[in-house]
Amino acid sequence: EDMNDDIYSFLLYTGYLKIQDKVYDDSGKQIADTYKLVIPNKEVKTIYDNIFMKWFDEYQRVKRNTFIGKLLDEKEKEAQKIMNDVLKNSISYYDNYESFYHGFMIGFLKADGYEVKSNRESGEGRFDIMVIPYEIDETAIIIECKHSKNKAVLKKESEDAAKQIIGMNYQQGLKDEGYDNVIGFGISFFKKQCYITKI
Repeated sequence: EDMNDDIYSFLLYTGYLKIQDKVYDDSGKQIADTYKLVIPNKEVKTIYDNIFMKWFDEYQRVKRNTFIGKLLDEKEKEAQKIMNDVLKNSISYYDNYESFYHGFMIGFLKADGYEVKSNRESGEGRFDIMVIPYEIDETAIIIECKHSKNKAVLKKESEDAAKQIIGMNYQQGLKDEGYDNVIGFGISFFKKQCYITKI
């Protein structure tokens, strides 16, 4: 995170970012040394598109492939470490609401060879996210996301999310489509942290 701050400071002081506004907490009090930054003009945006975003896309691609690989190997604690690193380097503390994490995960999980579906009916309810391989004999992944109100309940709410996958029989929809190998994970989020529980 310190390196992230150094990068943003460098981009700010060299003119590749500019301050748009101050940032305030829920009570309306200004947060010290925290600002909303924007790209200053189209010319600089072109540099971002050609250099910075290509680097970020490659970073995300490597992390995504490793993350999915750890889930497929059912090494959820290693996957958790990867996701915490991605969250630390990719999001703001103020993107802290359930729909944000849901959308973030859908975008992050889009990988070659897989289709990502969300909020479809399956079993006895609607699942959050499915990562479905194009090959029928490969393993499919179901993910149920929870947004935790504080760090203390991360583990419990992750476990609750995993239980929901089983309780609502979300796996059945994939099995009906011919996927014999289906695994599931509950993931809870609080700010830049997550906790993952395997069903």
